[in-house]
Amino acid sequence: MNQPSVLVLTLDAEDYLPWLDGLAATGVSIVTATSAEEALALASPPPILLARPDLAATVLDAGYPARWIQSTWAGVLPLLATGRRDVVVTGVKGVFGPQIAEYVIGHLLAFELRLLERLGRQAARQWWPEPTGSLAGKTLGVMGTGSIGRHLAQVAGAFGLVVIGLNRGGAPAPGFERTYPTAELGAFLGEADYIACTLPETPETAGLLDAAAFAAMKPGCYLVNVGRGSLVDENALLQALASGRLSGASLDVFREEPLPAESPLWHADNTLVSAHVAARSRPGDIARLFCENYGRWLRGENLKHRVDFDRGY
Repeated sequence: MNQPSVLVLTLDAEDYLPWLDGLAATGVSIVTATSAEEALALASPPPILLARPDLAATVLDAGYPARWIQSTWAGVLPLLATGRRDVVVTGVKGVFGPQIAEYVIGHLLAFELRLLERLGRQAARQWWPEPTGSLAGKTLGVMGTGSIGRHLAQVAGAFGLVVIGLNRGGAPAPGFERTYPTAELGAFLGEADYIACTLPETPETAGLLDAAAFAAMKPGCYLVNVGRGSLVDENALLQALASGRLSGASLDVFREEPLPAESPLWHADNTLVSAHVAARSRPGDIARLFCENYGRWLRGENLKHRVDFDRGY
């Protein structure tokens, strides 16, 4: 059986090799590259790529003869932007849910336990016996009910949270008390004590959280964005924080990354900023998914998590 060669195109390409030993043992040729220039210089470019979307997009734009690209990221927007539709693209699902859930719940607990305030009081050597809050009985609104959102809903339920969801058509999803379609965004936002955004970046989600959306939120709502920075109108977010409409926010993604030093988000009230670290692409997790899909490719079966170019994910 012909076994197409594979190019691992990531900044940490060598870290993937131990997890691809099984493929290599069957005779599959595996090549690594850490830059687009290195990949384009290959004399015999492999038709299958395990790659960062930004690097893969660069080589596609240069005419690289790829047949299938397995993304190492959850988001694949750079690949969609190339306009190449002669290449199969598969995404990553079922991998990032645990990491995202830990990030979201951790930040919500920090908010309810008033940890930042307590650290400030501790630094000032002040005894501060103010009571803490609790997650139990409150409502978490999760924007996006895919694999990440469903895992978050499951974990949140263990903390006594009521979980509601938002998706394109309002389709029911496991772990959610109820779901709303995006057409009813205002009603969804008005019910939640906390909002966690896990949506991908698509034309439909861009700017979804604008001034009108923040105005529809329950007063004192807390926002966690682990989806994409493009979903949020950052000026409207700053206004909502300054007015007290939002009691705070935890932001892991931004319209521009790294977040510019002059951005007012760095010093916005009750706001925690992190550098897109809520979930990382771990070579072992991604490689296992790729190896499963490689077997499907050889057998002529449908690949898992194939990207729909029209939907954008």
